[in-house]
Amino acid sequence: MSRVDRIVGFVEDRLSLDDDRDMLGKAFPAEDSFLLGEVALFCFLTLVLTGMFLGMFFEPSTSDVTYEGSVERFQGEDMPEAFVSVLHITYDIPFGMFIRRLHHWAAHLFVASIGLHMLRVFFTGAYRNPRELNWVVGTGLAALAMGAAYTGYALPFDEFASTATGIGYNLAKSIPILGGVVSKVVFGGEFPSSATIPRLYFLHVLVIPVLIGVLIAVHMGILMRQKHTEAQREGDVDTQRGIVDSDDDSRVIGLPAFPNQTAVSAVVFFLTLATLSTLAGFLPVHNVAEYGPNNPAGTPELIMPDWFLMWVYGFLKLLPSWMSFTVAGIHVNTEFIGGIVLPTLVFAAILAWPFVDFREDPIHFTANPLKRPWQTAVGVAAVVFIMIASIAGMNNIAAKVLGTETGPINALLTVAVFLGPLAAAAVTYLVLRGNRPARADRSAEEVASDD
Repeated sequence: MSRVDRIVGFVEDRLSLDDDRDMLGKAFPAEDSFLLGEVALFCFLTLVLTGMFLGMFFEPSTSDVTYEGSVERFQGEDMPEAFVSVLHITYDIPFGMFIRRLHHWAAHLFVASIGLHMLRVFFTGAYRNPRELNWVVGTGLAALAMGAAYTGYALPFDEFASTATGIGYNLAKSIPILGGVVSKVVFGGEFPSSATIPRLYFLHVLVIPVLIGVLIAVHMGILMRQKHTEAQREGDVDTQRGIVDSDDDSRVIGLPAFPNQTAVSAVVFFLTLATLSTLAGFLPVHNVAEYGPNNPAGTPELIMPDWFLMWVYGFLKLLPSWMSFTVAGIHVNTEFIGGIVLPTLVFAAILAWPFVDFREDPIHFTANPLKRPWQTAVGVAAVVFIMIASIAGMNNIAAKVLGTETGPINALLTVAVFLGPLAAAAVTYLVLRGNRPARADRSAEEVASDD
């Protein structure tokens, strides 16, 4: 069999392309943690709708205009049009501040729900055959979600956002050989230039959302074609279609897609919207009026990215300058290593994981993390690694709290980022290695099953 035939066979087998099941009767296990993917979907829908509202008033331009809005501090000043339009949305458009806050919190919950969803899939082994393709798609969605948040972060063009965005520009420019081209394509040239905001706006409202929409469609399509995973059953289950053996993974016990799961999804949508509305109503977001418009001559006292990119910032802070080197006239600096190479390796490791923990035969039951010693140990180590790197991104705050300089903090965190994950993995493995696979509790009250 040729390599092409093997690839085609792999895809056909994973997507069950020869199977013509009734999608309306597809069973969804009644597991609350399985709904995290739906939370992410509804957050994306909220982002699209609120983004359409904000896009009607936002001006993606750095040209100066005279401000004549409600903020007395800036009355009569000439400021970038992008900054002025955000002030206008926030303080002069009815419900503008609420919609802007709703958009902000939806972005954060979107990234968080994707991350939690992937952790659930990882620790329960739901990425195994035949679901490797959906894990790859989910990894792409996580990367795009972070990219969407970053490009949107720059749009107000206030002093804080533009300074933080400049870090991304320096990372793009640090790429050997291609840095100049990449920085021009993404940022429109030397940052900040007149093309920066229009370029990032185009990426934020069109390119990245379209890519996210395509991957969500692919993700949902694969999910509908495949059997859903479910927890191990405690015993045989009596359904409307007969008795299903506890070890029979050819049939999924759960709620029919319509109307039962549809009703559950509706509840999840309104709970997600209610949560976001509560956050938007009571918690403030980035205060552009406080920071003022972009000032190339000034730098805010405290600069750091959002929490989901803090680990990348931590790499940049921990890597010593002596790690820069030049080979054959090509300079490789620590910004490229910490901001491009290491994050790429992290995502590459995530992407490759289903092919590391590979199974020849299809597995439709999820696993108990406590019965998977080495896989759970790897997952715990990865979480600890990201957490320590994120703390490193806040080293200045840690130094201030502890009343010391950042030097000693960095030295401690550099050791911790290597030894911490290893120690966490070792402890996890030693605690769990004596466990044997066992059946998890499972309710017998579900009413539908997939043949």
